Amino acid sequence: GSGSRAVSLSRQVQGTGGSSAVSKCSAAARGYIQDRFLRLLAGRRRRRILSLGAGFDSLYFRLKDMGLLQHTVVYEVDFPDVACQKAALIKGVKELSALVGDAGGEGLGEPLKFYQNDYKLLGVDLSELPELERTLEEAGLSNKIPTLFIAEVVLTYMETARSDALIQWAAERFPRACFLLYEQVQPQDPFGHIMQQHFRQLSTALRSLGWTECSVMDMNEFFTCCIPEDEQQRVQTLEPFDEYEEWHLKCSHYFVLAASKGMEPSWTPLSPSGTVPRHAGPVGVAGSVPAAVCAGLSGVPGLRRYGHHSVLVKPNVIVTTGGFGEEHGQHCRVRNVHLLSRHSRWMASAALPSCTTAVSERLYHTVSRLSDTLALVVGGRTSPSSTGLGMLWLKFPKTCGASGPGDVSVELASLQPDAEAAALRWRHSTTEITFKGEQYLFVYGGRSALQPVLRDWHFLHIPVDGPVPESRHSHSACSWEGGVLIAGGLGAAEQPLGSVFLLRELEHGFKWQTIETHPPLVPRYSHTAHVHEGKLLLVGGVWFHASSVPGVTVIDLMTGLCLNYVINVWPLMLHNHSSVFLPDEKELLVIGGGGNCFSFGTHLNPEPVLLSLGSILASH
Repeated sequence: GSGSRAVSLSRQVQGTGGSSAVSKCSAAARGYIQDRFLRLLAGRRRRRILSLGAGFDSLYFRLKDMGLLQHTVVYEVDFPDVACQKAALIKGVKELSALVGDAGGEGLGEPLKFYQNDYKLLGVDLSELPELERTLEEAGLSNKIPTLFIAEVVLTYMETARSDALIQWAAERFPRACFLLYEQVQPQDPFGHIMQQHFRQLSTALRSLGWTECSVMDMNEFFTCCIPEDEQQRVQTLEPFDEYEEWHLKCSHYFVLAASKGMEPSWTPLSPSGTVPRHAGPVGVAGSVPAAVCAGLSGVPGLRRYGHHSVLVKPNVIVTTGGFGEEHGQHCRVRNVHLLSRHSRWMASAALPSCTTAVSERLYHTVSRLSDTLALVVGGRTSPSSTGLGMLWLKFPKTCGASGPGDVSVELASLQPDAEAAALRWRHSTTEITFKGEQYLFVYGGRSALQPVLRDWHFLHIPVDGPVPESRHSHSACSWEGGVLIAGGLGAAEQPLGSVFLLRELEHGFKWQTIETHPPLVPRYSHTAHVHEGKLLLVGGVWFHASSVPGVTVIDLMTGLCLNYVINVWPLMLHNHSSVFLPDEKELLVIGGGGNCFSFGTHLNPEPVLLSLGSILASH
């Protein structure tokens, strides 16, 4: 019946606290946060601090240990079962029980699980407002004392009417109060739209109920604007890390809301600590791009990967190498070379075993087609702590793709020492350029095991003038008029970049030239790019705008006009992907994409997708 379903749901919600505690323990062990009590609880703080849905948070113990709880009482509220477990843990761990002192609340009634001068642990369902108010009064919570309310991913699990009632009760009952809310929002699915609407209403309701100050930031903005720069740098250097896309996407789906009323002076903790500009509002959209699953390629496991590279080696043959994905029924760094060929439609051949599989498995490398039978693989990595990988030749038979897969051989490239050093990087770009009628490969940017972001380039000893672009990785690079176009990327401060540069050929060398766009290009990284008839196409990527995800951006290289188009898609992750532009059809084949999230596991795009660009290219 409905009662048993409600009990089951509440138990699932209670279980999220344990999962959160495990994640926090891992973060504390790595040094991301200073919290020596999380490992003991696997508990919360202020004048009067009321932590709603406190779970196993250790805020009270941290503040008590630091001597910051003078004249402050902490009240923690959670489900009775959760509060019982926490009380038992506190009593069973000597260091925790010593901080709390003797538990003087034994036998005070069922909701009071722990009762001490500055710490009250209460077992109450937050959705039962009358019971919550009665229990808090019994525990001595006075509405005449300034009170800080804290709710960390709690309201998400409550019915909207009940969470609204809780917010209204807090506003009406406490004349001097502050409210800190940490919640999740997922704007690209139906549930996310409901959540966004709910929290917009909540923000409005907070003001209408007398919360005179109310501000909201997503976690990307919070980390950028409210965390001191030295602390950002400390966290960024704790361990080898290369999952930028999932980190930034996760942060765009969580936000902090701070509100206050009756406080003198007015209180707003979300004031930026530096001069970093706040992220702009919604991105302007000029239209949409039709998308469809590529017929004949649905369910091909060899194409479910990310961090790979796909390249058109012949008009109807696409080769995909490297990345992380599915192979032999498990997730791993993919060893095999994969071939797509088209006759009447695209067809996937069996994965082609390379003769040196141990050498060919790599992520975030580049592949440059040199002829119908030869391509050069540059850089890439195995793990983020690796020194980077060198170069490989990919050799194809002349009949490759004609009737079957044929044999693709992989050979280590023999290079000069300086060229080998240039290849020991990943998340870089390798682009064909022309100088005095000769073709060269231009290796630019990226990162290495020693340098988190690079700004150098390599291609013989040709002089380069002009303003040097800032360091970046995960940018895009395209050949154009003998030079190379560099767009976007992730900079040294781990902020997406919105600049576009052209490395232009001159009589005696090359020169960097800035391309101004209007409106300004929305900063992004982990996108792909193509040039067609004087237009730069940027596909997908990651940006710091939680209200939308990047689709296709078209930049007119003559006028600088920059227009954004959304892609009408199901859950399609347009980062860590490859894309191949088919100029005759004015279509874009998107292959792979996804990532490995520390919280939610590995996610891979299930099949290649065709984007039809004819209408947007014709409109420019």
